Amino acid sequence: MIQKKKTLTLIVITGLLLMLVLFTAGCTSQTTEPAKEISIGYVTWDCAISSTNVMKQVFEEAGYDVTLVAVDAGPLYQALAKGDVDFTTTAWLPYTHESYWETYGDQIAYVNENIPGAARIGLVVPSYVTINSIDELNSVADKFGNQIIGIEPGAGITSRTEQAIDEYGLDYTLVTSSSAGMAAELGSAISKNEWIVVTGWSPHWKFSRYDLKFLEDPKGVYGGAEDIVTLARLGLETDDPEAYGILSRFQWTTEDITSVMNDIAGGMSETDAAKAWVKAHPDTVTYWINGTTT
Repeated sequence: MIQKKKTLTLIVITGLLLMLVLFTAGCTSQTTEPAKEISIGYVTWDCAISSTNVMKQVFEEAGYDVTLVAVDAGPLYQALAKGDVDFTTTAWLPYTHESYWETYGDQIAYVNENIPGAARIGLVVPSYVTINSIDELNSVADKFGNQIIGIEPGAGITSRTEQAIDEYGLDYTLVTSSSAGMAAELGSAISKNEWIVVTGWSPHWKFSRYDLKFLEDPKGVYGGAEDIVTLARLGLETDDPEAYGILSRFQWTTEDITSVMNDIAGGMSETDAAKAWVKAHPDTVTYWINGTTT
């Protein structure tokens, strides 16, 4: 009787061990899907902050872990060329970033124009300023304190403004700052009805908040209408066709990006503003992700 119990116990233990071995073998044979990751490079301009955060929400909805990389314009193009970031949604071509494209363009994938033909750069003044052209600036230099209020030294519009000062023979100093610093100076001057000239671009929320105008540019230093372009690192299309597909379908309008910028300028966080836009445009986001609206 004791021998039978020992035999039964041995059979049970053997069965349990066999089940454990089979279970373990089954677990080790399963493969885990690698995490989907994507990085977005951008310069901290209002338009770039808006589109970058919207695309962050879109890629997270598509199941990606998203890393945002904030850099100046020159380092952004360098990072794309080296493959250190996957893409950016705010290249301004063919004029604003012309020099960067000439240097790095053959090392970067041109994906598409996400806002075609709607962008513009130049010198901007409040509408109450009584001149209308850059070539009139010297005649009223004292009213502007002989200063043009600019943004970052590495920005394309900064180099264009330095060129404008030279070509028009302007008796002005370009005061470099930041996008936020320029906007603050503009708002302060308008509140006092003072004259101010800034490096400006559209789309930008300041045109919704203030009554502004571009000064005419008869020499064409700032170029004409241009595109806001999505650029990617070489190899992304092969490495991650899903991500590249999202980028190739990403197009929206000046009104879209301006609405996000206005929300942020009005005090909403970058993330909340992007989430609000994504929530309000489910069909568009679905199309970007899947290529369909259903």
